[in-house]
Amino acid sequence: MQYYLEFIVAGLGLVLLLWEAFAAPKKKATLAIAGAAGLTVVLLALIGTSCSSCASETPQWMARFVNNDSYALFFKGFALISTILVLLMSFDFQKIINKFTSPDGSDTNAGEFYCLPIFACAGLMWMASATDLVSIFVALELVTITFYVMVAFMRRNVGSLEAGVKYLILGALSTGFLVYGIAWVYGATGTTEIAKFVDLESSSALLFGLALIIISLGFKVGAAPMQLWIPDVYQGAPTPITAFLSVASKAAGFGVAITILRPFLASPATQGSVVTILVVMAAATLLFGNLAALSQTNFKRLLAYSSIAHAGFLLLGLATSAFDSVLFYLATYLVMTFAAFFVLALIRSEEDSEEISALNGLAKRNPLLAGALTIIMASMAGVPLTAGFVGKFKIFEAALSNLDKVSWLVIVIAFIGAAAGFYYYFKIIRAIYWNTNENQSAIQLPLITKVSVIVLTIALLVFGVFPLPIFNLIG
Repeated sequence: MQYYLEFIVAGLGLVLLLWEAFAAPKKKATLAIAGAAGLTVVLLALIGTSCSSCASETPQWMARFVNNDSYALFFKGFALISTILVLLMSFDFQKIINKFTSPDGSDTNAGEFYCLPIFACAGLMWMASATDLVSIFVALELVTITFYVMVAFMRRNVGSLEAGVKYLILGALSTGFLVYGIAWVYGATGTTEIAKFVDLESSSALLFGLALIIISLGFKVGAAPMQLWIPDVYQGAPTPITAFLSVASKAAGFGVAITILRPFLASPATQGSVVTILVVMAAATLLFGNLAALSQTNFKRLLAYSSIAHAGFLLLGLATSAFDSVLFYLATYLVMTFAAFFVLALIRSEEDSEEISALNGLAKRNPLLAGALTIIMASMAGVPLTAGFVGKFKIFEAALSNLDKVSWLVIVIAFIGAAAGFYYYFKIIRAIYWNTNENQSAIQLPLITKVSVIVLTIALLVFGVFPLPIFNLIG
């Protein structure tokens, strides 16, 4: 059953598209609720079939290309949860979507917006279980093509169109790097099947191909030197899609990186070169993301640079082969990033602004939202007793335990980056409590946003004190 869940998800997307085209629901945002409900059923099916007694053997015709190990199941669940949250966020964001897709502000042209994330989810799930460079490429392109459309979906917004063009051009460039890298690796090893990457012998052709693949994956996860697209694309894209890019796409990129790089990190012939590349990328990503975030005045753009900084910490964990720490960090990153974007989407809808100044005086206008955002920013900064602190702690622990791979200089850079995070995250808290706002009217929380923010915020506190459930989930 678990090997066919991706087909079920893709079928759900097709059903919703047909419903939108022929049944014409009175309120197109209903598609988001229907999609979230359908994906919840798929998530429950994934949980029900993931236990050892329920696991099924890989069908013979799929055996070469996919495999459902513990890592694959984790990332499949990650993709499903992310997509469910994106669809729920989109429901409360419909006013902005309608404003920039239809001349009269109706939802006539917005139906596809609630269906496309489901196709992206199917691609992310295929990426999670792919075990061949060819199947990884096909799944990656399914995800990328849907994101091309979703990023530029608000076609009456110049910023969204600009973001779509930038994402298309740089995405095509990264695809070229990936295909060229796969060709070089195939030429050096004689196979694209990752399971056969054993007893590797280092060669210039193999390392060159691997470097090209790492650069392409760097685009997906937002790591240097392929991170320059992130601030503009994140700012211009619809807020739910920005959250989707920031969380699910990044996690899928790291899932693929673990799948591809695991044999190279285990082989003495290639380990040194791969670790060096990853450590240099991690240091550059940490410096760029954290230092560039210091001067930001736009909340969405600040979260974009924050996303780059988090990619640096994750690369540091990847370089030390601390895969479980990477998965834990991604799990906490999902919770705190989606919580932040739920708040941002609400402020965008209510205040028609994404500037940090729009949060001025939030403590008086909605104390519940202000308290939640304070905890979210504290977790992102890595304040103790929050999930974000545990995630960063595990990465630093892995780095300090592998000083033969990671130099003290990189650890110092990571420490400086973590310290810089306190400054730019706490700018948000300062705006909430210390700055005043001319508009003193109360901000009303829609039901979905209210429940989502409360649940995610509580999760940050619970996992900060008791992280064992996530470690048990990772297995």
